[in-house]
Amino acid sequence: MESEDWVPPPECPVFEPTWEEFKDPLGYIAKIRPIAEKSGICKIRPPVDWQPPFAVEVDNFRFTPRIQRLNELEAQTRVKLNYLDQIAKFWEIQGSSLKIPNVERRILDLYSLSKIVMEEGGYEAICKDRRWARVAQLLNYPTGKNIGSLLRSHYERIIYPYETYQSGANLVQCGARPDYDSEEKDKEYKPHSIPLRQSFQPSKINSYGRRAKRLQQEPEPTEEDIEKNPELKKLQIYGAGPKMMGLGLMAKDKNLRKKDKDCPECPPTLVVKEEPGVDLKRESTSPRCLVDIKEEAALSPQPCTKMTMRLRRAHGNSQMVDSYTCRICARGDEDDKLLLCDGCDDNYHIFCLLPPLPEIPKGIWRCPKCVMAECRRPPEAFGFEQATREYTLQSFGEMADTFKADYFNMPVHMVPTEVVEKEFWRLVNSIEEDVTVEYGADIHSKEFGSGFPVSDNSGRLSPEEEAYASSGWNLNVMPVLEQSVLCHINADISGMKVPWLYVGMVFSAFCWHIEDHWSYSINYLHWGEPKTWYGVPSSAAEHLEEVMKKLTPELFESQPDLLHQLVTLMNPNTLMAHGVPVVRTNQCAGEFVITFPRAYHSGFNQGYNFAEAVNFCTADWLTAGRQCIEHYRRLRRYCVFSHEELICKMAACPERLDLNLAAAVHKEMFIIVQEERRLRKALMDKGITEAEREAFELLPDDERQCDKCKTTCFLSALACYNCAECLVCLYHIDDLCKCPSSKHYLRYRYTLDELPAMLHKLKVRAESFDTWAAKVRTALEMEDGRKRTLEELRTLESEAQERKFPENGLLQQLRSTIGETETCISETLALIGTKKPIQIHSAKLTVNELRAFLEQMISLPCLIQQLSDVKELLEKVEAFQWQAQEALTDEPPSSLQLHELLEKGSQLGVDIPEMDQLQQLLRQAEWLNEVKEALASPEEPVTLQTMQALMEAGCSVAQSPAVEKAMAELQDLLSISQRWEEKAQMCLEARQRHPPATLEAIIKEAESIPVCLPNILVLKETLYKARAWIADVEEIQNGDHYPCLDDLEGLVAVGRDLPVRIEELRQLEVQVLTAHSWREKACKTFLKKNSCYTLLEVLSPCTYAGFESFKRSKRKQKELGLYKSDTESLGLSAQDLRDPGSVILAFKEGEQKEKEGILQLRKSNQHKVCMQAVNPEDQVEVCICGQPPTDLMLQCNLCQDWFHGSCVPCPKLGGQKQSLAWWDWSTKFLCSLCMRSRRPRLETILSLLVALQKLPVRLPEGEALQCLTERAITWQDRARQVLATQEVATLLDKLNELRQRLQSDMTKEMVALKESTWNEQQQKMQVPLENGDKVTENGNGAHSDLDMISSCFPRLCGPVLELSKSAHLQLEELMMEGDLLEVTLDEEQKIWRVLQAAQPPDLDKLRKLIEIEKTERQAMKGKSRDAEKRRKRRCARGQSSPQFKEELEPKRTRAELERREDPEEEEMGQDVAIEHNQNGREL
Repeated sequence: MESEDWVPPPECPVFEPTWEEFKDPLGYIAKIRPIAEKSGICKIRPPVDWQPPFAVEVDNFRFTPRIQRLNELEAQTRVKLNYLDQIAKFWEIQGSSLKIPNVERRILDLYSLSKIVMEEGGYEAICKDRRWARVAQLLNYPTGKNIGSLLRSHYERIIYPYETYQSGANLVQCGARPDYDSEEKDKEYKPHSIPLRQSFQPSKINSYGRRAKRLQQEPEPTEEDIEKNPELKKLQIYGAGPKMMGLGLMAKDKNLRKKDKDCPECPPTLVVKEEPGVDLKRESTSPRCLVDIKEEAALSPQPCTKMTMRLRRAHGNSQMVDSYTCRICARGDEDDKLLLCDGCDDNYHIFCLLPPLPEIPKGIWRCPKCVMAECRRPPEAFGFEQATREYTLQSFGEMADTFKADYFNMPVHMVPTEVVEKEFWRLVNSIEEDVTVEYGADIHSKEFGSGFPVSDNSGRLSPEEEAYASSGWNLNVMPVLEQSVLCHINADISGMKVPWLYVGMVFSAFCWHIEDHWSYSINYLHWGEPKTWYGVPSSAAEHLEEVMKKLTPELFESQPDLLHQLVTLMNPNTLMAHGVPVVRTNQCAGEFVITFPRAYHSGFNQGYNFAEAVNFCTADWLTAGRQCIEHYRRLRRYCVFSHEELICKMAACPERLDLNLAAAVHKEMFIIVQEERRLRKALMDKGITEAEREAFELLPDDERQCDKCKTTCFLSALACYNCAECLVCLYHIDDLCKCPSSKHYLRYRYTLDELPAMLHKLKVRAESFDTWAAKVRTALEMEDGRKRTLEELRTLESEAQERKFPENGLLQQLRSTIGETETCISETLALIGTKKPIQIHSAKLTVNELRAFLEQMISLPCLIQQLSDVKELLEKVEAFQWQAQEALTDEPPSSLQLHELLEKGSQLGVDIPEMDQLQQLLRQAEWLNEVKEALASPEEPVTLQTMQALMEAGCSVAQSPAVEKAMAELQDLLSISQRWEEKAQMCLEARQRHPPATLEAIIKEAESIPVCLPNILVLKETLYKARAWIADVEEIQNGDHYPCLDDLEGLVAVGRDLPVRIEELRQLEVQVLTAHSWREKACKTFLKKNSCYTLLEVLSPCTYAGFESFKRSKRKQKELGLYKSDTESLGLSAQDLRDPGSVILAFKEGEQKEKEGILQLRKSNQHKVCMQAVNPEDQVEVCICGQPPTDLMLQCNLCQDWFHGSCVPCPKLGGQKQSLAWWDWSTKFLCSLCMRSRRPRLETILSLLVALQKLPVRLPEGEALQCLTERAITWQDRARQVLATQEVATLLDKLNELRQRLQSDMTKEMVALKESTWNEQQQKMQVPLENGDKVTENGNGAHSDLDMISSCFPRLCGPVLELSKSAHLQLEELMMEGDLLEVTLDEEQKIWRVLQAAQPPDLDKLRKLIEIEKTERQAMKGKSRDAEKRRKRRCARGQSSPQFKEELEPKRTRAELERREDPEEEEMGQDVAIEHNQNGREL
């Protein structure tokens, strides 16, 4: 059958027991048997939580598997392979090697071809009718390709000679043979070998068997070898025996060509391999003949073979020649062509053979009779070989997984089971592929350990393992369960009572078989890949045997008990095609498979797995077991145990048997006793009267087996006094021995009188149930009219347990009656209150249930003493119901009466329906009282929570007009209160503010509601706060002065938190916002960026100007954010700031303190020596940094302190208008401690004062600004008066004239200098610089503005004015006071120029300023170069080109680009620029 035709059989039944069913294994199997037995096998899935641990010691588990060649397992395939063995042996004896041809790309099935030819009438008939095309069609070859002729050619070459020898036709004279020498036919034939698939072989096994060796490919002789060797060329056609053209002859051993050089080289011959056990007759020769043979062999140059020696010997001995005659023609002439057979020493003429031989063959030759005898020899019995390697579980698993993964070319877990199943049956049916696998089967668990936990009383098992060790589904426990028959066998029968283990790999198979004694079997797959099963029900067992015998009679001829050897498979599809019902299943890990008695089953493994199996027998098996013994007797098969012994052993102790088992044993025992009587009667009829008792159970099985049928005897056997070793059963008394009957005697175990006694005990045991059942039935149905006591019923139950009666309906009814009686007694005791109840019901009994309970007690067939108590209780309950009905009809009900009735009803312990009505009526009265009390107390108003609770409670009480009226009142009052609460909540929410009048109206409305409202207090408090806030605002606004900003901000913050809409709040917010806007504008006007001073400090006099250390510490505190309050600058408290007079007075005092302090500071700083000291300890700390002095030090013109040129902003000489009027140069330097603000012009300050006058708010900064402005105007008036004096006015005019003259001269010189410089620059511009840079205006190629100023230093002269001493002192005092002002005035600059022109120019200071400015410019250039380098690096990394960005942006100065590279530097530069303007302003 082709693999594509494989059709899986239907699935077998699958059962999934519940936990309750799973507790009784044999009971559950008996329950499913009616369904499962119809299929022969079934699968059981245990509950999910049932997962026994794997108990095998993996490290110590070692086993040797069996070797299985798959195509030798299948019966039909094995027949084909045996046929190939026979035909190959035939050609091998003939000196040729069989090579099977290919037809249509598949190996030709020689067996099927031979069988079809025989079925169609034989070779001659098919040739005569030209039906070879039909033969091709029957072999499933396509039509129309002339395949019939090709099949005929192969049949003639390979099969026909073999069939001829098999039939013996060549032993007689026959007609002419067909012409086999056709050149065309030889060209058609192409020999092929059967390919091997041993690349997937799981283990390296050296012994492949005869067939495997034959199928191995051998190298053929080449054409060159044949042409060079004439003998080999002849052997293509001729040889020892009949030859056919194209049989693919080849040398058996090429090593024969390699001989020693000293020895004569013999041509290769075809050597016949003699099979072991073949007794070939050897010719007996005399010593003389042997000497002659040796001499001839030594002298002859021809190949030394046995045949040539015989022929030479025959030629040399005339007497011997006369004695040899041909077996066919019976003549002895032409002795040179007479052949001697090496097997039987018969003689044949080479021309008498069929077909005739052209010449004497060389090598061993056998006659047609010996060839036929050798080919007709039956094949050896087939069986499995044991592997030579021992495996552990790990090594076997690695081998198995590797084999499967390599075979299917995918991971083992991904191969579908359907693919494996289809491939298995393809390999099994294939004669071409020889796949070998290994199977660890029938491994004894006694020796290697079971996969289930086994209890050994050592205490080494955990509680969980103990549970599995004692489980009935444990295969070590199931055979010896109490309901099992095998528990009565003392011996540990391996495989039946003791489990066997199975370690499988893919394709490893177990063949069709039934269990020993046709018993049940159960298989559990512990882990691994699935195991595929096939099953046939017992009803079709004989049909399966008939089909297999019909399809493969050759196998059963040599092995009649083939199916008992577990070595033969047959394709399920083949069996199904012949009417055999087959089912299948895939057994996964953790599942059971059960086979039923006489159910044939087989299967194979899908991959690496571990299974365990055992047999078991139940009561229903006994009949099948007896039939099996009869079957074994017919087959003469040995028994595993004696069936009669098992039955008698159980019959000897019937009290230990289960009732069902006792009944089954009684039935079997009765049949056995009747049969034993018949057999013994036949023995007595034969005249055998001698007998002796024999304890057969004490004898070994091999000493009590019947010599004829091999049955193990127990009840009786026939023996002979003369033949001590002879023993037969009573079925074969005629086959004992040839001794007379008087010498025969009976050996028996029991007498015929003892057997009925045993049978009677079984009957009593089996019928004891009927007696017990009659007693139970009489007691339950009260047939005698008497009720039994509870003790009597319990006695009947105990009797059933002691006698081990099976579960039945009567016993269940008895237990149910006892249970009901106990329940009634328990509930009765609970009702009458004599002891604590054992509650059966979760609630009390109702009246109807009490009546039903009383009726139940009356109907029970058991006497209950508490019956009168229950009746009395029922009477009390009925009396209470009558009283309750009267109370319910009274209007209005009395609470006291209700309480009394409820107390009385609760003591009865019964659920009375009137109790609920009374309780509802009582709750109704109590609720009405609560409502009345809550609403009738005006001093303590009811709360919303109380009303809501009353409303909820009112919904649960029984409805009445009074309840409905109270509910309506509560609902109205609750609705009014909730509406008011909603209004109050809306007023209190900040999202929607309401005026105070609205709050007053809501509060007034709440006073009329008799409920304690939660928000009333909050609303009143909010209204009170709003009125207080309005009063505060009115008080501030109606004061003598404008309110301070701090006061207004506090009021605004409080007003915003109030959930009330106040009109005054918006006005205050506008005033505060305006004040803040003015303060921000003033800060922008006065304060530098990131200034450490506040606006009030800048506008107020510097009262700490006289203390240098204090001054510096103040600055550090400002920088660190440690300064606490602005009011400290004026020495005023927060309350003083609210009084304008106090602020003005404090400002005036501050002016005086500032003036005195600066004079003191100037005096101390004038004595300071600003030089570097030799001794570090004598160093003086200067500047704002507190570091020692350096070369470039500048002295502040106000405080006369010294500062580093790099630490403070310095006056800039570069970039200003070129002039020799050096007194106009920006050389005035004020330190950052003296110049605290931007010093705006007076006009800007006046605009701020105008805006301040419009504010209805007082600010400390505003009053300070007014004082500052008044101080500045006062100083300005004084300065103008001094500048208007004749002396100073004349000097100012003189300075103007001198500046104009110097400016004119300077202009002429600058023009001449520019012309001369221009020519030089043009020449230099023609020559490009090496570095590619252009010469800029400030570059090295031209004079810079600083160089030009430096060149003017020698021409500077002074003083240019003469100022009187009084005028000088007056101007210096004005200059000092003007520098203290944080205001810029033009008069200040005029006084500065007059004072500068009245003294010589300070060249040292000018040089320092030039040097400082050059240093700053150099630093700026360095930063610019660094920025350029960074831009170039960014361009190199792929960023935007800086030139492209510069094209898109407007041109900027170098300083702007540098500041853009460093934002912090840019911010600092802004402030520096401001101070530069203040330190050196040009008018």
